[in-house]
Amino acid sequence: MELTCLHNKFNLSPLLHLSLPFSKNPNPRIVYRKRNNLCLASASDTLVAGSKKELCSKKDDEFGDLRSWMQKKGLPHCRVVLKDRPSHDEKHRPIHYVAASEDLQAGDVAFSVPNSLVVTLERVLGNETVAELLTTNKLSELACLALYLMYEKKQGKKSFWYPYIGELDRQRGRSQLAVESPLLWSEDELAYLTGSPTKAEVLERAEGIKREYNELDTVWFMAGSLFQQYPYDIPTEAFPFEIFKQAFVAVQSCVVHLQKVPLARRFALVPLGPPLLAYRSNCKAMLSAVDGAVELVVDRPYKAGESIVVWCGPQPNSKLLINYGFVDDDNSYDRLVVEAALNTEDPQYQDKRMVVQRNGKLSVQVFHVYAGKEKEAVMDMLPYLRLSYVSDPSEMLSVLSSQGPVCPVSPCMERAVLDQLADYFKRCLAGYPTTLNEDESLLSDPNLNPRRRVATQLVRLEKKILYACLQATIDLIDQLPDHTVSPCPAPYAPLLK
Repeated sequence: MELTCLHNKFNLSPLLHLSLPFSKNPNPRIVYRKRNNLCLASASDTLVAGSKKELCSKKDDEFGDLRSWMQKKGLPHCRVVLKDRPSHDEKHRPIHYVAASEDLQAGDVAFSVPNSLVVTLERVLGNETVAELLTTNKLSELACLALYLMYEKKQGKKSFWYPYIGELDRQRGRSQLAVESPLLWSEDELAYLTGSPTKAEVLERAEGIKREYNELDTVWFMAGSLFQQYPYDIPTEAFPFEIFKQAFVAVQSCVVHLQKVPLARRFALVPLGPPLLAYRSNCKAMLSAVDGAVELVVDRPYKAGESIVVWCGPQPNSKLLINYGFVDDDNSYDRLVVEAALNTEDPQYQDKRMVVQRNGKLSVQVFHVYAGKEKEAVMDMLPYLRLSYVSDPSEMLSVLSSQGPVCPVSPCMERAVLDQLADYFKRCLAGYPTTLNEDESLLSDPNLNPRRRVATQLVRLEKKILYACLQATIDLIDQLPDHTVSPCPAPYAPLLK
């Protein structure tokens, strides 16, 4: 199972409060247009009186128990229960998580959710051709699923999915660390990621969500039969962008990528699945499509009451934070990206481009630097960088006639290549406003803001990778036979970013 993906400076409520309160429209033909009210709806707007605990209790009573609802709708006997984990924010209800209801052994089936209780695009649109058309054009599966649940939310208790939507709202798109995706952070909170390439990824993803929002009406017109049951405006009239973004992030945090199923069923929302299940990068358990159901087979023994974990896919920590709001210190898939590009002003650019392509590289090449394998990554970059420093036409001719990534290396060229690489890593590290020691000090504070904590965890791990790369480069410099050699000039040095 690969879990996919794809907050905001206003403190808006998530999926449950996407639009109107759960009140019946006395005249279903009358269209609601109070967009400001839609944007600001919250729990306090829908429930007038009572303390915070009373409000939470009333909400729980209103939605009922997710597992009980699933059992009434055909969930077979399962070996899990829902338990509470306190929220960092006392204004929000505790987070639910899936725990073993009895002792389990590796290979046991924890639960099996019938397809009738799984939300997929095939079920939403009812026509696989339409589903494929939408998702291969301008709209992702996540956008379609978010739109569907927003309209279902407007149905209130009449919706089949009412208890499940209530559970998604309870989770508020939060991971088991009780932190939302940075897609919903304020500008001040995004500053925690200063220096990290993840900050640019967050902004780019937010722009992508905005583009999808602008295409939402396409679903309305192409799958009109689906929306005939909803007596409301077209999507962009019914839902402000901020509401859609929160729904998108909520869906993103719990969507499952199923394998070996038709395209229209590959992305699924599975009750009892994420985010009720905790993610681990070193776990092998995954949700799998079986005959007529989605089941979870555990990969390790559990005692009754222990939280059940699943694999989150081969994702670096930057993706885990954006998609699910957490960072894994033991993530073997964690990596940084170094982009190297041949200088297009180089008179020998075309010849060098031919050489790198012959060796399976590109004129703009992305190198993945995995945690724990920094030295290997540096060694992988060196032939590419050395080629960029070749300036003598006769040397270039020798490279063109050779097999493999071979080019003449003089002591001054090697020093120039290594110096450029070391300067690049130093520049990356200088872009962070805090040092590693300061990060460690922050993380030792038990009262640290949860969003600040996960951001600090991320940048700390990124810096460790960069320091390891820098050290590997310095070690290579130290191995040069003559340290008095000056780096040779490089008018067309490669570009690193």
